[in-house]
Amino acid sequence: MINITLPDNSVRQYPKGVTGLEIAKSISEGLARKVLSVKVDDEVWDATRPITRDARIKLLTWDDDEGKATMWHSSAHLMAEAIESLYPGVKFGIGPDIENGFYYDIDFGDYQISSDDFPKIEERMLEFARQNQAFKRREVSKAEALEYFSRKGDEYKIELINELEDGSITFYESGQFTDLCRGPHLPDTSPIKAVKLLATAGAYWRGDEKRKMLTRIYGITFPKADMLKEYLTLLEEAKKRDHRKIGKDLDLFHFSQKVGNGLPLWTPRGAMLRERLTDFLKRELYRRGYLLVASPHIGNVNLYKTSGHYEKYGADSFRPITTPEPGEEFMLKPMNCPHHCEIYNRKPVSYKELPLRYAEFGTVYRYEQSGVLHGLTRVRGFTQDDAHIFCRPDQLKEEFLGVIDLVLYLFKAFEFKEFIAQVSLRDPNNKTKYIGTDENWEKAEKAIIEAAIEKNLNPVLVPGEAAFYGPKLDFIVKDAIGRKWQLSTIQVDYNLPERFELEYIGADNQKHRPVMIHRAIFGSIERFVAVMIEHTAGKFPVWLAPTQAIVLPVSEKYHEYAEKVLTLLKNYDIRALIDDRNEKMGRKIRDAELQRVPFMLVVGEKEQNEETVAVRRQGKGDLGSFTVADFAASVQQEIKETIGE
Repeated sequence: MINITLPDNSVRQYPKGVTGLEIAKSISEGLARKVLSVKVDDEVWDATRPITRDARIKLLTWDDDEGKATMWHSSAHLMAEAIESLYPGVKFGIGPDIENGFYYDIDFGDYQISSDDFPKIEERMLEFARQNQAFKRREVSKAEALEYFSRKGDEYKIELINELEDGSITFYESGQFTDLCRGPHLPDTSPIKAVKLLATAGAYWRGDEKRKMLTRIYGITFPKADMLKEYLTLLEEAKKRDHRKIGKDLDLFHFSQKVGNGLPLWTPRGAMLRERLTDFLKRELYRRGYLLVASPHIGNVNLYKTSGHYEKYGADSFRPITTPEPGEEFMLKPMNCPHHCEIYNRKPVSYKELPLRYAEFGTVYRYEQSGVLHGLTRVRGFTQDDAHIFCRPDQLKEEFLGVIDLVLYLFKAFEFKEFIAQVSLRDPNNKTKYIGTDENWEKAEKAIIEAAIEKNLNPVLVPGEAAFYGPKLDFIVKDAIGRKWQLSTIQVDYNLPERFELEYIGADNQKHRPVMIHRAIFGSIERFVAVMIEHTAGKFPVWLAPTQAIVLPVSEKYHEYAEKVLTLLKNYDIRALIDDRNEKMGRKIRDAELQRVPFMLVVGEKEQNEETVAVRRQGKGDLGSFTVADFAASVQQEIKETIGE
């Protein structure tokens, strides 16, 4: 018998070889019908895989992210089976689950495929799903795996198999389809009730632009048809909120092929938005004892070799820049932290000076393949609101808690009401991906977890997602329509201080090593603006809107009074414009609504005589008549209630 510990910490005994599905049935038949996979200790398994040792388990359903992932990974196999039955001879690359659904990279050979083919693929997938095809896991030798796919003529799978160790290779079979796969998978296809293929795109094999481009097909499945209907409605709403479209409509940013892919240009309105964001955060940084620094856009290659970024991220950076000086090489700055270490190192530091909090709105550069660039969310040049806190070990927890407070203040100001706190830890089974000693990693991970618990963040622990130099706490927000975005991040680092030989003189007059906290509150200005656009559908809060009010004279003879109103508004620090076009008032109001201007101030004969403005609120209609002073006071009060200005 083996001992199985359930999530409520109760322990049950079962025969050796029991499966997660059998455990579920022993609890209730209803639960068994919902189980998609099982988490055994820290690994997700098939619900039909035998458990042969004492273990802590969690039965995974559609309500769990890992349960959804299992279904979507199985759905990728189902799609591949359907495609192979419709297009004999196609070859398959990889087909993972993703955040919402799955994809498969496929070499269609001479077949021409487009979204017009989706309905017949979907129908074939549903046909196979209704057959309740079982997913069968089978361990195979490397020779057997190579022989199978050589016979099939699938060079992509052969390449993957050649990189695997004998004894670690598994096949999954469902219906007439066999795939190289680690799993896990559903017990069978019966939970898949609704299917939608979403898009097709080109994808270089293994992300290498020198390799063949395959066809990537994205899809999603659900256990109920109405869930798919809700999701498609959400997709339509997401299209309306697409920051690329709204950003163009509001004239906030622009991309130019002559400048280069992934390098955004900020227009006057967009630059104003950036300035408001940076001013907002700078004000808080000054209040919280941060010191602003600035570093160049390039650095000597040796700087990044010292930090470890060159070894870990060299392939993802732009190529080094050579100079006429023999052997001298520079890189476009991929990170700010090595520069901040050198600022710290410029002079001796006393323990009395710590903590030192260096902040910079620093632009960094990463090489992203053109196929993954996406508006402002995936670019090649972006500005991080970066800061690095150098502190004594006894100050670490307090400083970490202070950064959490800053993150929570930001979320309140921007009305992000739901978020997930994720602690990313080192992969205990693959420590070669990281730098530093076990002792330092254990101290850093312990400090982060304790701080997150103390702030009642209910953190989710995720092994294997840490930065190469230290663990981190990531904040994943939900926007107005429920989508998740990773924004703020806080990282504890014992390793860069060692690599850069950072020191401070302690109370004992001896040299000691400081601890370093990396933190970004917005993450990057570019990504944060994209998230804010999609969260608000471009209807920014009043304090942030590039144009807060627009003055609308009803005819040309009131232009002079409109100019007077504009001057008064500027005196009250309200960002305003005049729409003096020869258009009807209905058209002016409609255009202002489309531009998401928070306030429209209509001026005509009555307003001129009474020295007032007729105020309309974006999306709410008439608010009544105000003097300019009263209107300005109401705006300033709203801003004060939101962000305290």
